[in-house]
Amino acid sequence: MMVPLKNLTVAEMEAFIAGLGKERYRARQIMRWLYVQKATSFDEMTDLAKELRAELARTACISSVEPSTVERSADGTRKYLFTLADGNQIESVLIPDDDRLTLCISTQVGCAMGCRFCLTGAGGLARDLTAGEILDQIVVIARDLGVENRISNCVLMGMGEPLANYERVQQAVGLMTSAFGLGLSRRRITLSTVGLIPQMKRLFAEKVPCRLAVSLNAATQEVRSSLMPISAKYPLDAVLATCRAFPLPPRERITFEYVLIQGVNDSDADARRLGQILRGIRCKVNLIPLNEVPGIAFRRPPEKTVLRFQKILMDAGYLTIIRESRGRDISAACGQLRGLVRGS
Repeated sequence: MMVPLKNLTVAEMEAFIAGLGKERYRARQIMRWLYVQKATSFDEMTDLAKELRAELARTACISSVEPSTVERSADGTRKYLFTLADGNQIESVLIPDDDRLTLCISTQVGCAMGCRFCLTGAGGLARDLTAGEILDQIVVIARDLGVENRISNCVLMGMGEPLANYERVQQAVGLMTSAFGLGLSRRRITLSTVGLIPQMKRLFAEKVPCRLAVSLNAATQEVRSSLMPISAKYPLDAVLATCRAFPLPPRERITFEYVLIQGVNDSDADARRLGQILRGIRCKVNLIPLNEVPGIAFRRPPEKTVLRFQKILMDAGYLTIIRESRGRDISAACGQLRGLVRGS
């Protein structure tokens, strides 16, 4: 069986190369070709001996996913639809913003969380992505951009719940930040979760190099459970207690994401309750006015409601940002990603 190299950690790559009877430092050369030079074949690895390249071609493979389509929004956002080897499809979104390029990547085909305001979970979960499939989204899009345009931020907020695919996501994030991988700063990587408490605790304990965003979306357990089925298993109070216990690095905050839904969680009272329950957590709040899509019954609140909600939180002392919905005209905004699941 061919070994998919992008599924290997640095240590696993070194062990694989040693198993071929070669020096361990060759592993780092290969990783540089994979993640810095973004090689798609062993022939490109010109500082390796021909004999080693031939051996690699016999025993290993370089995974890659090519975009089936690339849609471009009027605001400059690009949505990439990738077809995987098994026929399933995932989506990634590249968002330009002043001097930054933020890439939103997927971690699963579909999603099992079933949040009622999100299209991704409507078709359920097909499978987890491998570490290589997670990384390939970054590598392929970076290659498409060329050397003059560099991805500056990566957010694991696309299709799927990252912490439900914990081991592969942990491995991928490790390679994103490794000097022998993509070399991104941990401050440039954000992982968004609905609040899977055991995995959150592992993330904290194992010091996975990324920032944390928690999808909150309600200030009471009753409303949150009605929007997010996972809240019945991991209640709001327990999620917040987990966040309170997290030893944040200096000058760092947890981000709480709050999708504003007209008539559901957007009242002045909701804003005041949110300010109360976040006390004692070093945090900021990202407000996301709902991105409406066919098949989702909820509605986006008026702008004046969003601004009033923000003001109440700001007056309570919270940095509160209204997240601009980018790529809505190509269904690339938060909650609009779907891809295609084989057989659907």
